Amino acid sequence: MSLESEIKKIVESCGAKLYDIETVTERGRTIFRVTIKSDEGVDLDLCADISNMISPLLDVNPPVKGDYNLEVSSPGIERKLKKPSHFENSVGELVHIVFDDGTQLKGKLKEVKWPELVIETDRGEEKADMNEIASAKTYFEW
Repeated sequence: MSLESEIKKIVESCGAKLYDIETVTERGRTIFRVTIKSDEGVDLDLCADISNMISPLLDVNPPVKGDYNLEVSSPGIERKLKKPSHFENSVGELVHIVFDDGTQLKGKLKEVKWPELVIETDRGEEKADMNEIASAKTYFEW
């Protein structure tokens, strides 16, 4: 079983969903970041519980070579969309998409039919090819 599937089992045992796993370098330190979502919300206690359960697994199966910090957190209200599941779980939310050619599209994500997205914009419904997306994220209008 892969490390990601083991982490997913731990996260789900706590009533949350695994959103993403990434390794990043920030201010010269390596961070192994596990991002979780929950319909009931993600609080500090849930993050701490999951972190405490994942930590022994990573002691046996280190995710990277050398020193790193484990971080368990919520993706937040404005989050990057990278995987097909990120888009599928964001239907009904506002999205900002930047395409490979630099054009941008903002609106409510209405539907995901891989590899096509349907977005409701102020000009009506528009379709977007996910294979042409350079970056995408949800956003919140204050």
